Amino acid sequence: MSLPQRVFYTIHEAAARWGCTISDIAGWADMGSLRIVTGIPPVECDGKRAGGMVQIRPMDIIPIFRRCGTGPQSAHLQRIRPLEEKEWLYISAPEVGVVVSIGDVMILGEDLQLFEDAHNLFGRIAEGAGLSEEGDYDWSAMHVEITRRVFEEGLPASQGAWVRELQDWFSAQSEDGTFPDERSIRRRLKPILDALKFKRPKR
Repeated sequence: MSLPQRVFYTIHEAAARWGCTISDIAGWADMGSLRIVTGIPPVECDGKRAGGMVQIRPMDIIPIFRRCGTGPQSAHLQRIRPLEEKEWLYISAPEVGVVVSIGDVMILGEDLQLFEDAHNLFGRIAEGAGLSEEGDYDWSAMHVEITRRVFEEGLPASQGAWVRELQDWFSAQSEDGTFPDERSIRRRLKPILDALKFKRPKR
């Protein structure tokens, strides 16, 4: 039994995962490539009430996304859009809006996955055949390959690089060049990464 996909990633987690800055993510979100969300208590919006998880516009609170890292850690949010709504709402009460912390700024898991697939951020991941219902990928052999790789070559430069290596390895083992998708490999790689306390190999 496996856990469902994560519901959201903090913007700092996404930046670390993609090797970019939170300022980059703010720009992509403002251009419509991503939705940035946060959670707020119930507020009044000209006669309507809204709260919970809502979409926000990064440019409304751009100081907290400064590339140089000198910006404030929180800002007053005065415009929101409930996820099920199409129109943006302006917070009328409290008049100053609600305070949002950069640590509470998030990207929905489904949006993160779509963005990664659309931009092929992990090489061949978007092209993966995925795990078949018959379970015909040889996961036991993959663990043997992982052991060989670590023993003979050490750890790869990153999780993404390791996933690509394993996709290439699966492709080379199959007759038609198929290989599992990123999520299937990462799910089986995670216990090994946790045991190795894998972050980034020391140079």
